Amino acid sequence: MAAMVAVPVAQYVSPEAYLAAEATRPIKHEYREGYVYAMAGGTDAHNQIAGNVYTLLRTHLRGGSCRTYFADVKVRVEEVNCYYYPDVMVTCDERDRTTNTFKRYPCLIVEVLSEATEAFDRGDKFADYRQIESLQEYVLISQTRLQVDVFRRNEEGLWVLHPYSEGDRVSLASVGWEGAIAEFYEAVDLPSPKERPPVADQHR
Repeated sequence: MAAMVAVPVAQYVSPEAYLAAEATRPIKHEYREGYVYAMAGGTDAHNQIAGNVYTLLRTHLRGGSCRTYFADVKVRVEEVNCYYYPDVMVTCDERDRTTNTFKRYPCLIVEVLSEATEAFDRGDKFADYRQIESLQEYVLISQTRLQVDVFRRNEEGLWVLHPYSEGDRVSLASVGWEGAIAEFYEAVDLPSPKERPPVADQHR
């Protein structure tokens, strides 16, 4: 996701008012507990990675009952009153065919990390996404190094981290996809080791 910037509001904004306004805005906004946040633009690497993931999953799932969405379709987290724009998400639930601008029952959500959003994506946003009963996997992809973190819900309902790095094959069990991590980074110019932020900063 691109960076979120708080938009000052004088009072609580209802979900209905947010959706009505969002339909006419030239800039996308996310919605969390009555507050509206503008989304800043992303980077070349961010766009390429998200596009690669969408293409891989869309091709893999073509002809089936699942649908893959890229950037412009929101996910509704009703339990915590939020609307987010995942970089990529997949839903296989027929109930999601009845809504055009948002989905409620994704099985897979993918976010491409940025320096501005990583703490939120790993923290509060992940806590919100965990309230979605249909969600089976949450994927975080670095845009500065070959690094993919797949959080998968196990049979006990606990979220288990499956980390992947250079040379690994990534498995997305929720949609039955497996492939080389390098496929996510096709046509992406990663920074040199000297230009990368320290690993410790990546997981703060």
